Amino acid sequence: MKNTKIKIPQSIDRSRGFTLLELVIAIAVVGILATIAYPAYTRQLIKGHRASAQSYLLDVAQHEQQYLLDNRSYAATEAALNMSTPSDVAQYYTVQIAAPAVTPPTFTITATPIAGTMQASDVTLSVTDANVKSPAGYW
Repeated sequence: MKNTKIKIPQSIDRSRGFTLLELVIAIAVVGILATIAYPAYTRQLIKGHRASAQSYLLDVAQHEQQYLLDNRSYAATEAALNMSTPSDVAQYYTVQIAAPAVTPPTFTITATPIAGTMQASDVTLSVTDANVKSPAGYW
């Protein structure tokens, strides 16, 4: 058998790896993309936590309506409704029920963002016995 050598062109031999300029450009592109993507990601997380809180507020309001049918008044605490704030809401919001002893009975359930969390810049959500949800632009 005859030995055959494969000859590699010289231009391929020299192109092993990246140059410093190519590396700097790649890092700059990644940095630019990260500065655009991170704030959008954070906004989506805030909206997701808000949606969880809204869902929970509506669930509590539904339980309040059933409590009114059974007791002729609204419950002033979650414990009276046999409920507790889920952990995905409790991490970011403080949920309070205001059910004053007035005639006709009323309630307002409020979710206030907890300071020091990513949700701190969000709005305070509330729902009433008349199904009035505020702030209107966030429901």
